Amino acid sequence: MKVETFLFGRVEVNPEQVIEFPRGLVSFEGNKRFMLIHETNVSPQPVSFTLQSLDSPHVAFQIIEPAALGFTYELELDDAETALLELANAADVSDVVVLMILFKQESGANIGVGANLRAPLVINTRTRRGIQKLLTTLRPNVVLSNLSAAA
Repeated sequence: MKVETFLFGRVEVNPEQVIEFPRGLVSFEGNKRFMLIHETNVSPQPVSFTLQSLDSPHVAFQIIEPAALGFTYELELDDAETALLELANAADVSDVVVLMILFKQESGANIGVGANLRAPLVINTRTRRGIQKLLTTLRPNVVLSNLSAAA
């Protein structure tokens, strides 16, 4: 099927590659079907991807794996989340990936990119179903992997 997008124009979407978020995303609950896109001319192995809504051409998010920022998650899924992801049980995480949504930060003259640490995306790559996990407490495990000298 062909889908019109704001960032990439008209693109071909393989129905078997659609990622469904049954509850949508925070503030975008009406957007339930998404696809991943990346610009192949920028890098053959991209660090970030675009999560493009198939329900609204103007809704798209830049997403990244937490490890690319030196961050890891240890998440607990409840029974409802396990069911939404179509996992056999909460320990069945071999096909699960966790991703973070990036956003533009603007404060005065400082402009940068931030990551939403409190609401990661959890996607079952086998069933292509996802949720946005809202965290009430955040216990980060930050790894500084690019230190230039030993401490």
